[in-house]
Amino acid sequence: MVKNLQDTITLHNGLKMPYVGLGVWQMKDENEAVNAVKSAITAGYRSIDTAAVYENEEAVGRGVKESGVSREELFITSKVWNSDQGYDSTLKAFEASLKRLDMDYLDLYLIHWPVEGKYVDTWKAMEKLYNDGLVKAIGVSNFHQHHLEDLFAAGTVKPMVNQVETHPRLNQDALKAFCKENDIALEAWSPLGQGKLLDESVLKEIGEKHGKSSAQVILRWHLQNGTIIIPKSVHENRIKENADLFDFELSAEEMSKVDGLNKDERFGPDPDNFDF
Repeated sequence: MVKNLQDTITLHNGLKMPYVGLGVWQMKDENEAVNAVKSAITAGYRSIDTAAVYENEEAVGRGVKESGVSREELFITSKVWNSDQGYDSTLKAFEASLKRLDMDYLDLYLIHWPVEGKYVDTWKAMEKLYNDGLVKAIGVSNFHQHHLEDLFAAGTVKPMVNQVETHPRLNQDALKAFCKENDIALEAWSPLGQGKLLDESVLKEIGEKHGKSSAQVILRWHLQNGTIIIPKSVHENRIKENADLFDFELSAEEMSKVDGLNKDERFGPDPDNFDF
């Protein structure tokens, strides 16, 4: 059971990754992003998730520097964007991300989407970065089971993490089971379903019982399912609220009620059908 904000999951290569992190998607304003990163670190977060396409790696790097917490205590994730996929271009993209972040290494580097005809070569470049010690763990984002199986067949290192859209409307049970069998940690992007589930009466009722918000109920549900979460917010009070998850526990019946909200409904693109 996850007991506090610094609690970690051990990835299959032995690296410890915090269960809770701050996502910085859509934070285009540099000062806003810097302040969000600093607020999160001050509140006790130790994991920050960015990506080249978010255009805020510089801000994340600044926020980390200005936080006063040493780089070694933090877990920083970034991702290679679709237009940079391929072997040589992935190596260049990684170098560019490190430069923007002003860091010597990354804790986790992910393939952002499975670009057809490219993601296997991209994975081989990821393996090189990992074997060269430039990144402590490598993984993927938005990969279905068949995409992962392609990497198993072509690669020599199994992904350590698969970051996907998952929330109570899209519980991803089959993918979760497959990842668990293969020792791949599952991480939720948009763990709150882009805020579209917060008015669900089931979640409100459970929240009232525990003195918590619907958002906190959803995040707690993820943690009790063993899923890593990276809720995003630029507001200091919301950043703190998203981390206030450790003084209550959902019963088996409450977990089952949240499970019952599943409709296999995506709010983002399907990894088998995207055009960017």
